[in-house]
Amino acid sequence: MDAIGLDGAQWLAVLRIGLGLWWLESWRHKDKKAWFERGSGIAWAADVAAQHRWTAVRAGFDTVVRPHPKLMAYVVAYAELALGLGLISGFLTPVALIGGLLLNALYFVLMIHDWAEQGQNSMMALISAVGFFGMSWQTWSLDAALGWF
Repeated sequence: MDAIGLDGAQWLAVLRIGLGLWWLESWRHKDKKAWFERGSGIAWAADVAAQHRWTAVRAGFDTVVRPHPKLMAYVVAYAELALGLGLISGFLTPVALIGGLLLNALYFVLMIHDWAEQGQNSMMALISAVGFFGMSWQTWSLDAALGWF
């Protein structure tokens, strides 16, 4: 593979690290006090889910998220932090890429009517898939240093 400046594996590592920075920014810009103390993030998602056109989304949210709003606020926020740190450092990279792909798929389905969010989630999911199938953990990662995967 020909590439400019870096080799193909290094460009995949750049893409992986960039995705990790995107997840880290998702964590950083959250108002933690609002999310954890007032439940604003889950309340917003509950409103979106309640108006969703697909019954399965409403029922799934009511079954999994609504009974545990405080726990789910922590799960969502810390999942984004873990994904960001894992992808930036290249630690458990395949797990982080698949986890991020699944989280973006959940966000995509929940926010099916929000075009701005759809662009972000589809692009992040695409980068996760390219990073996974391109084995982006081969370069500049703790996984490569440890000989994992």
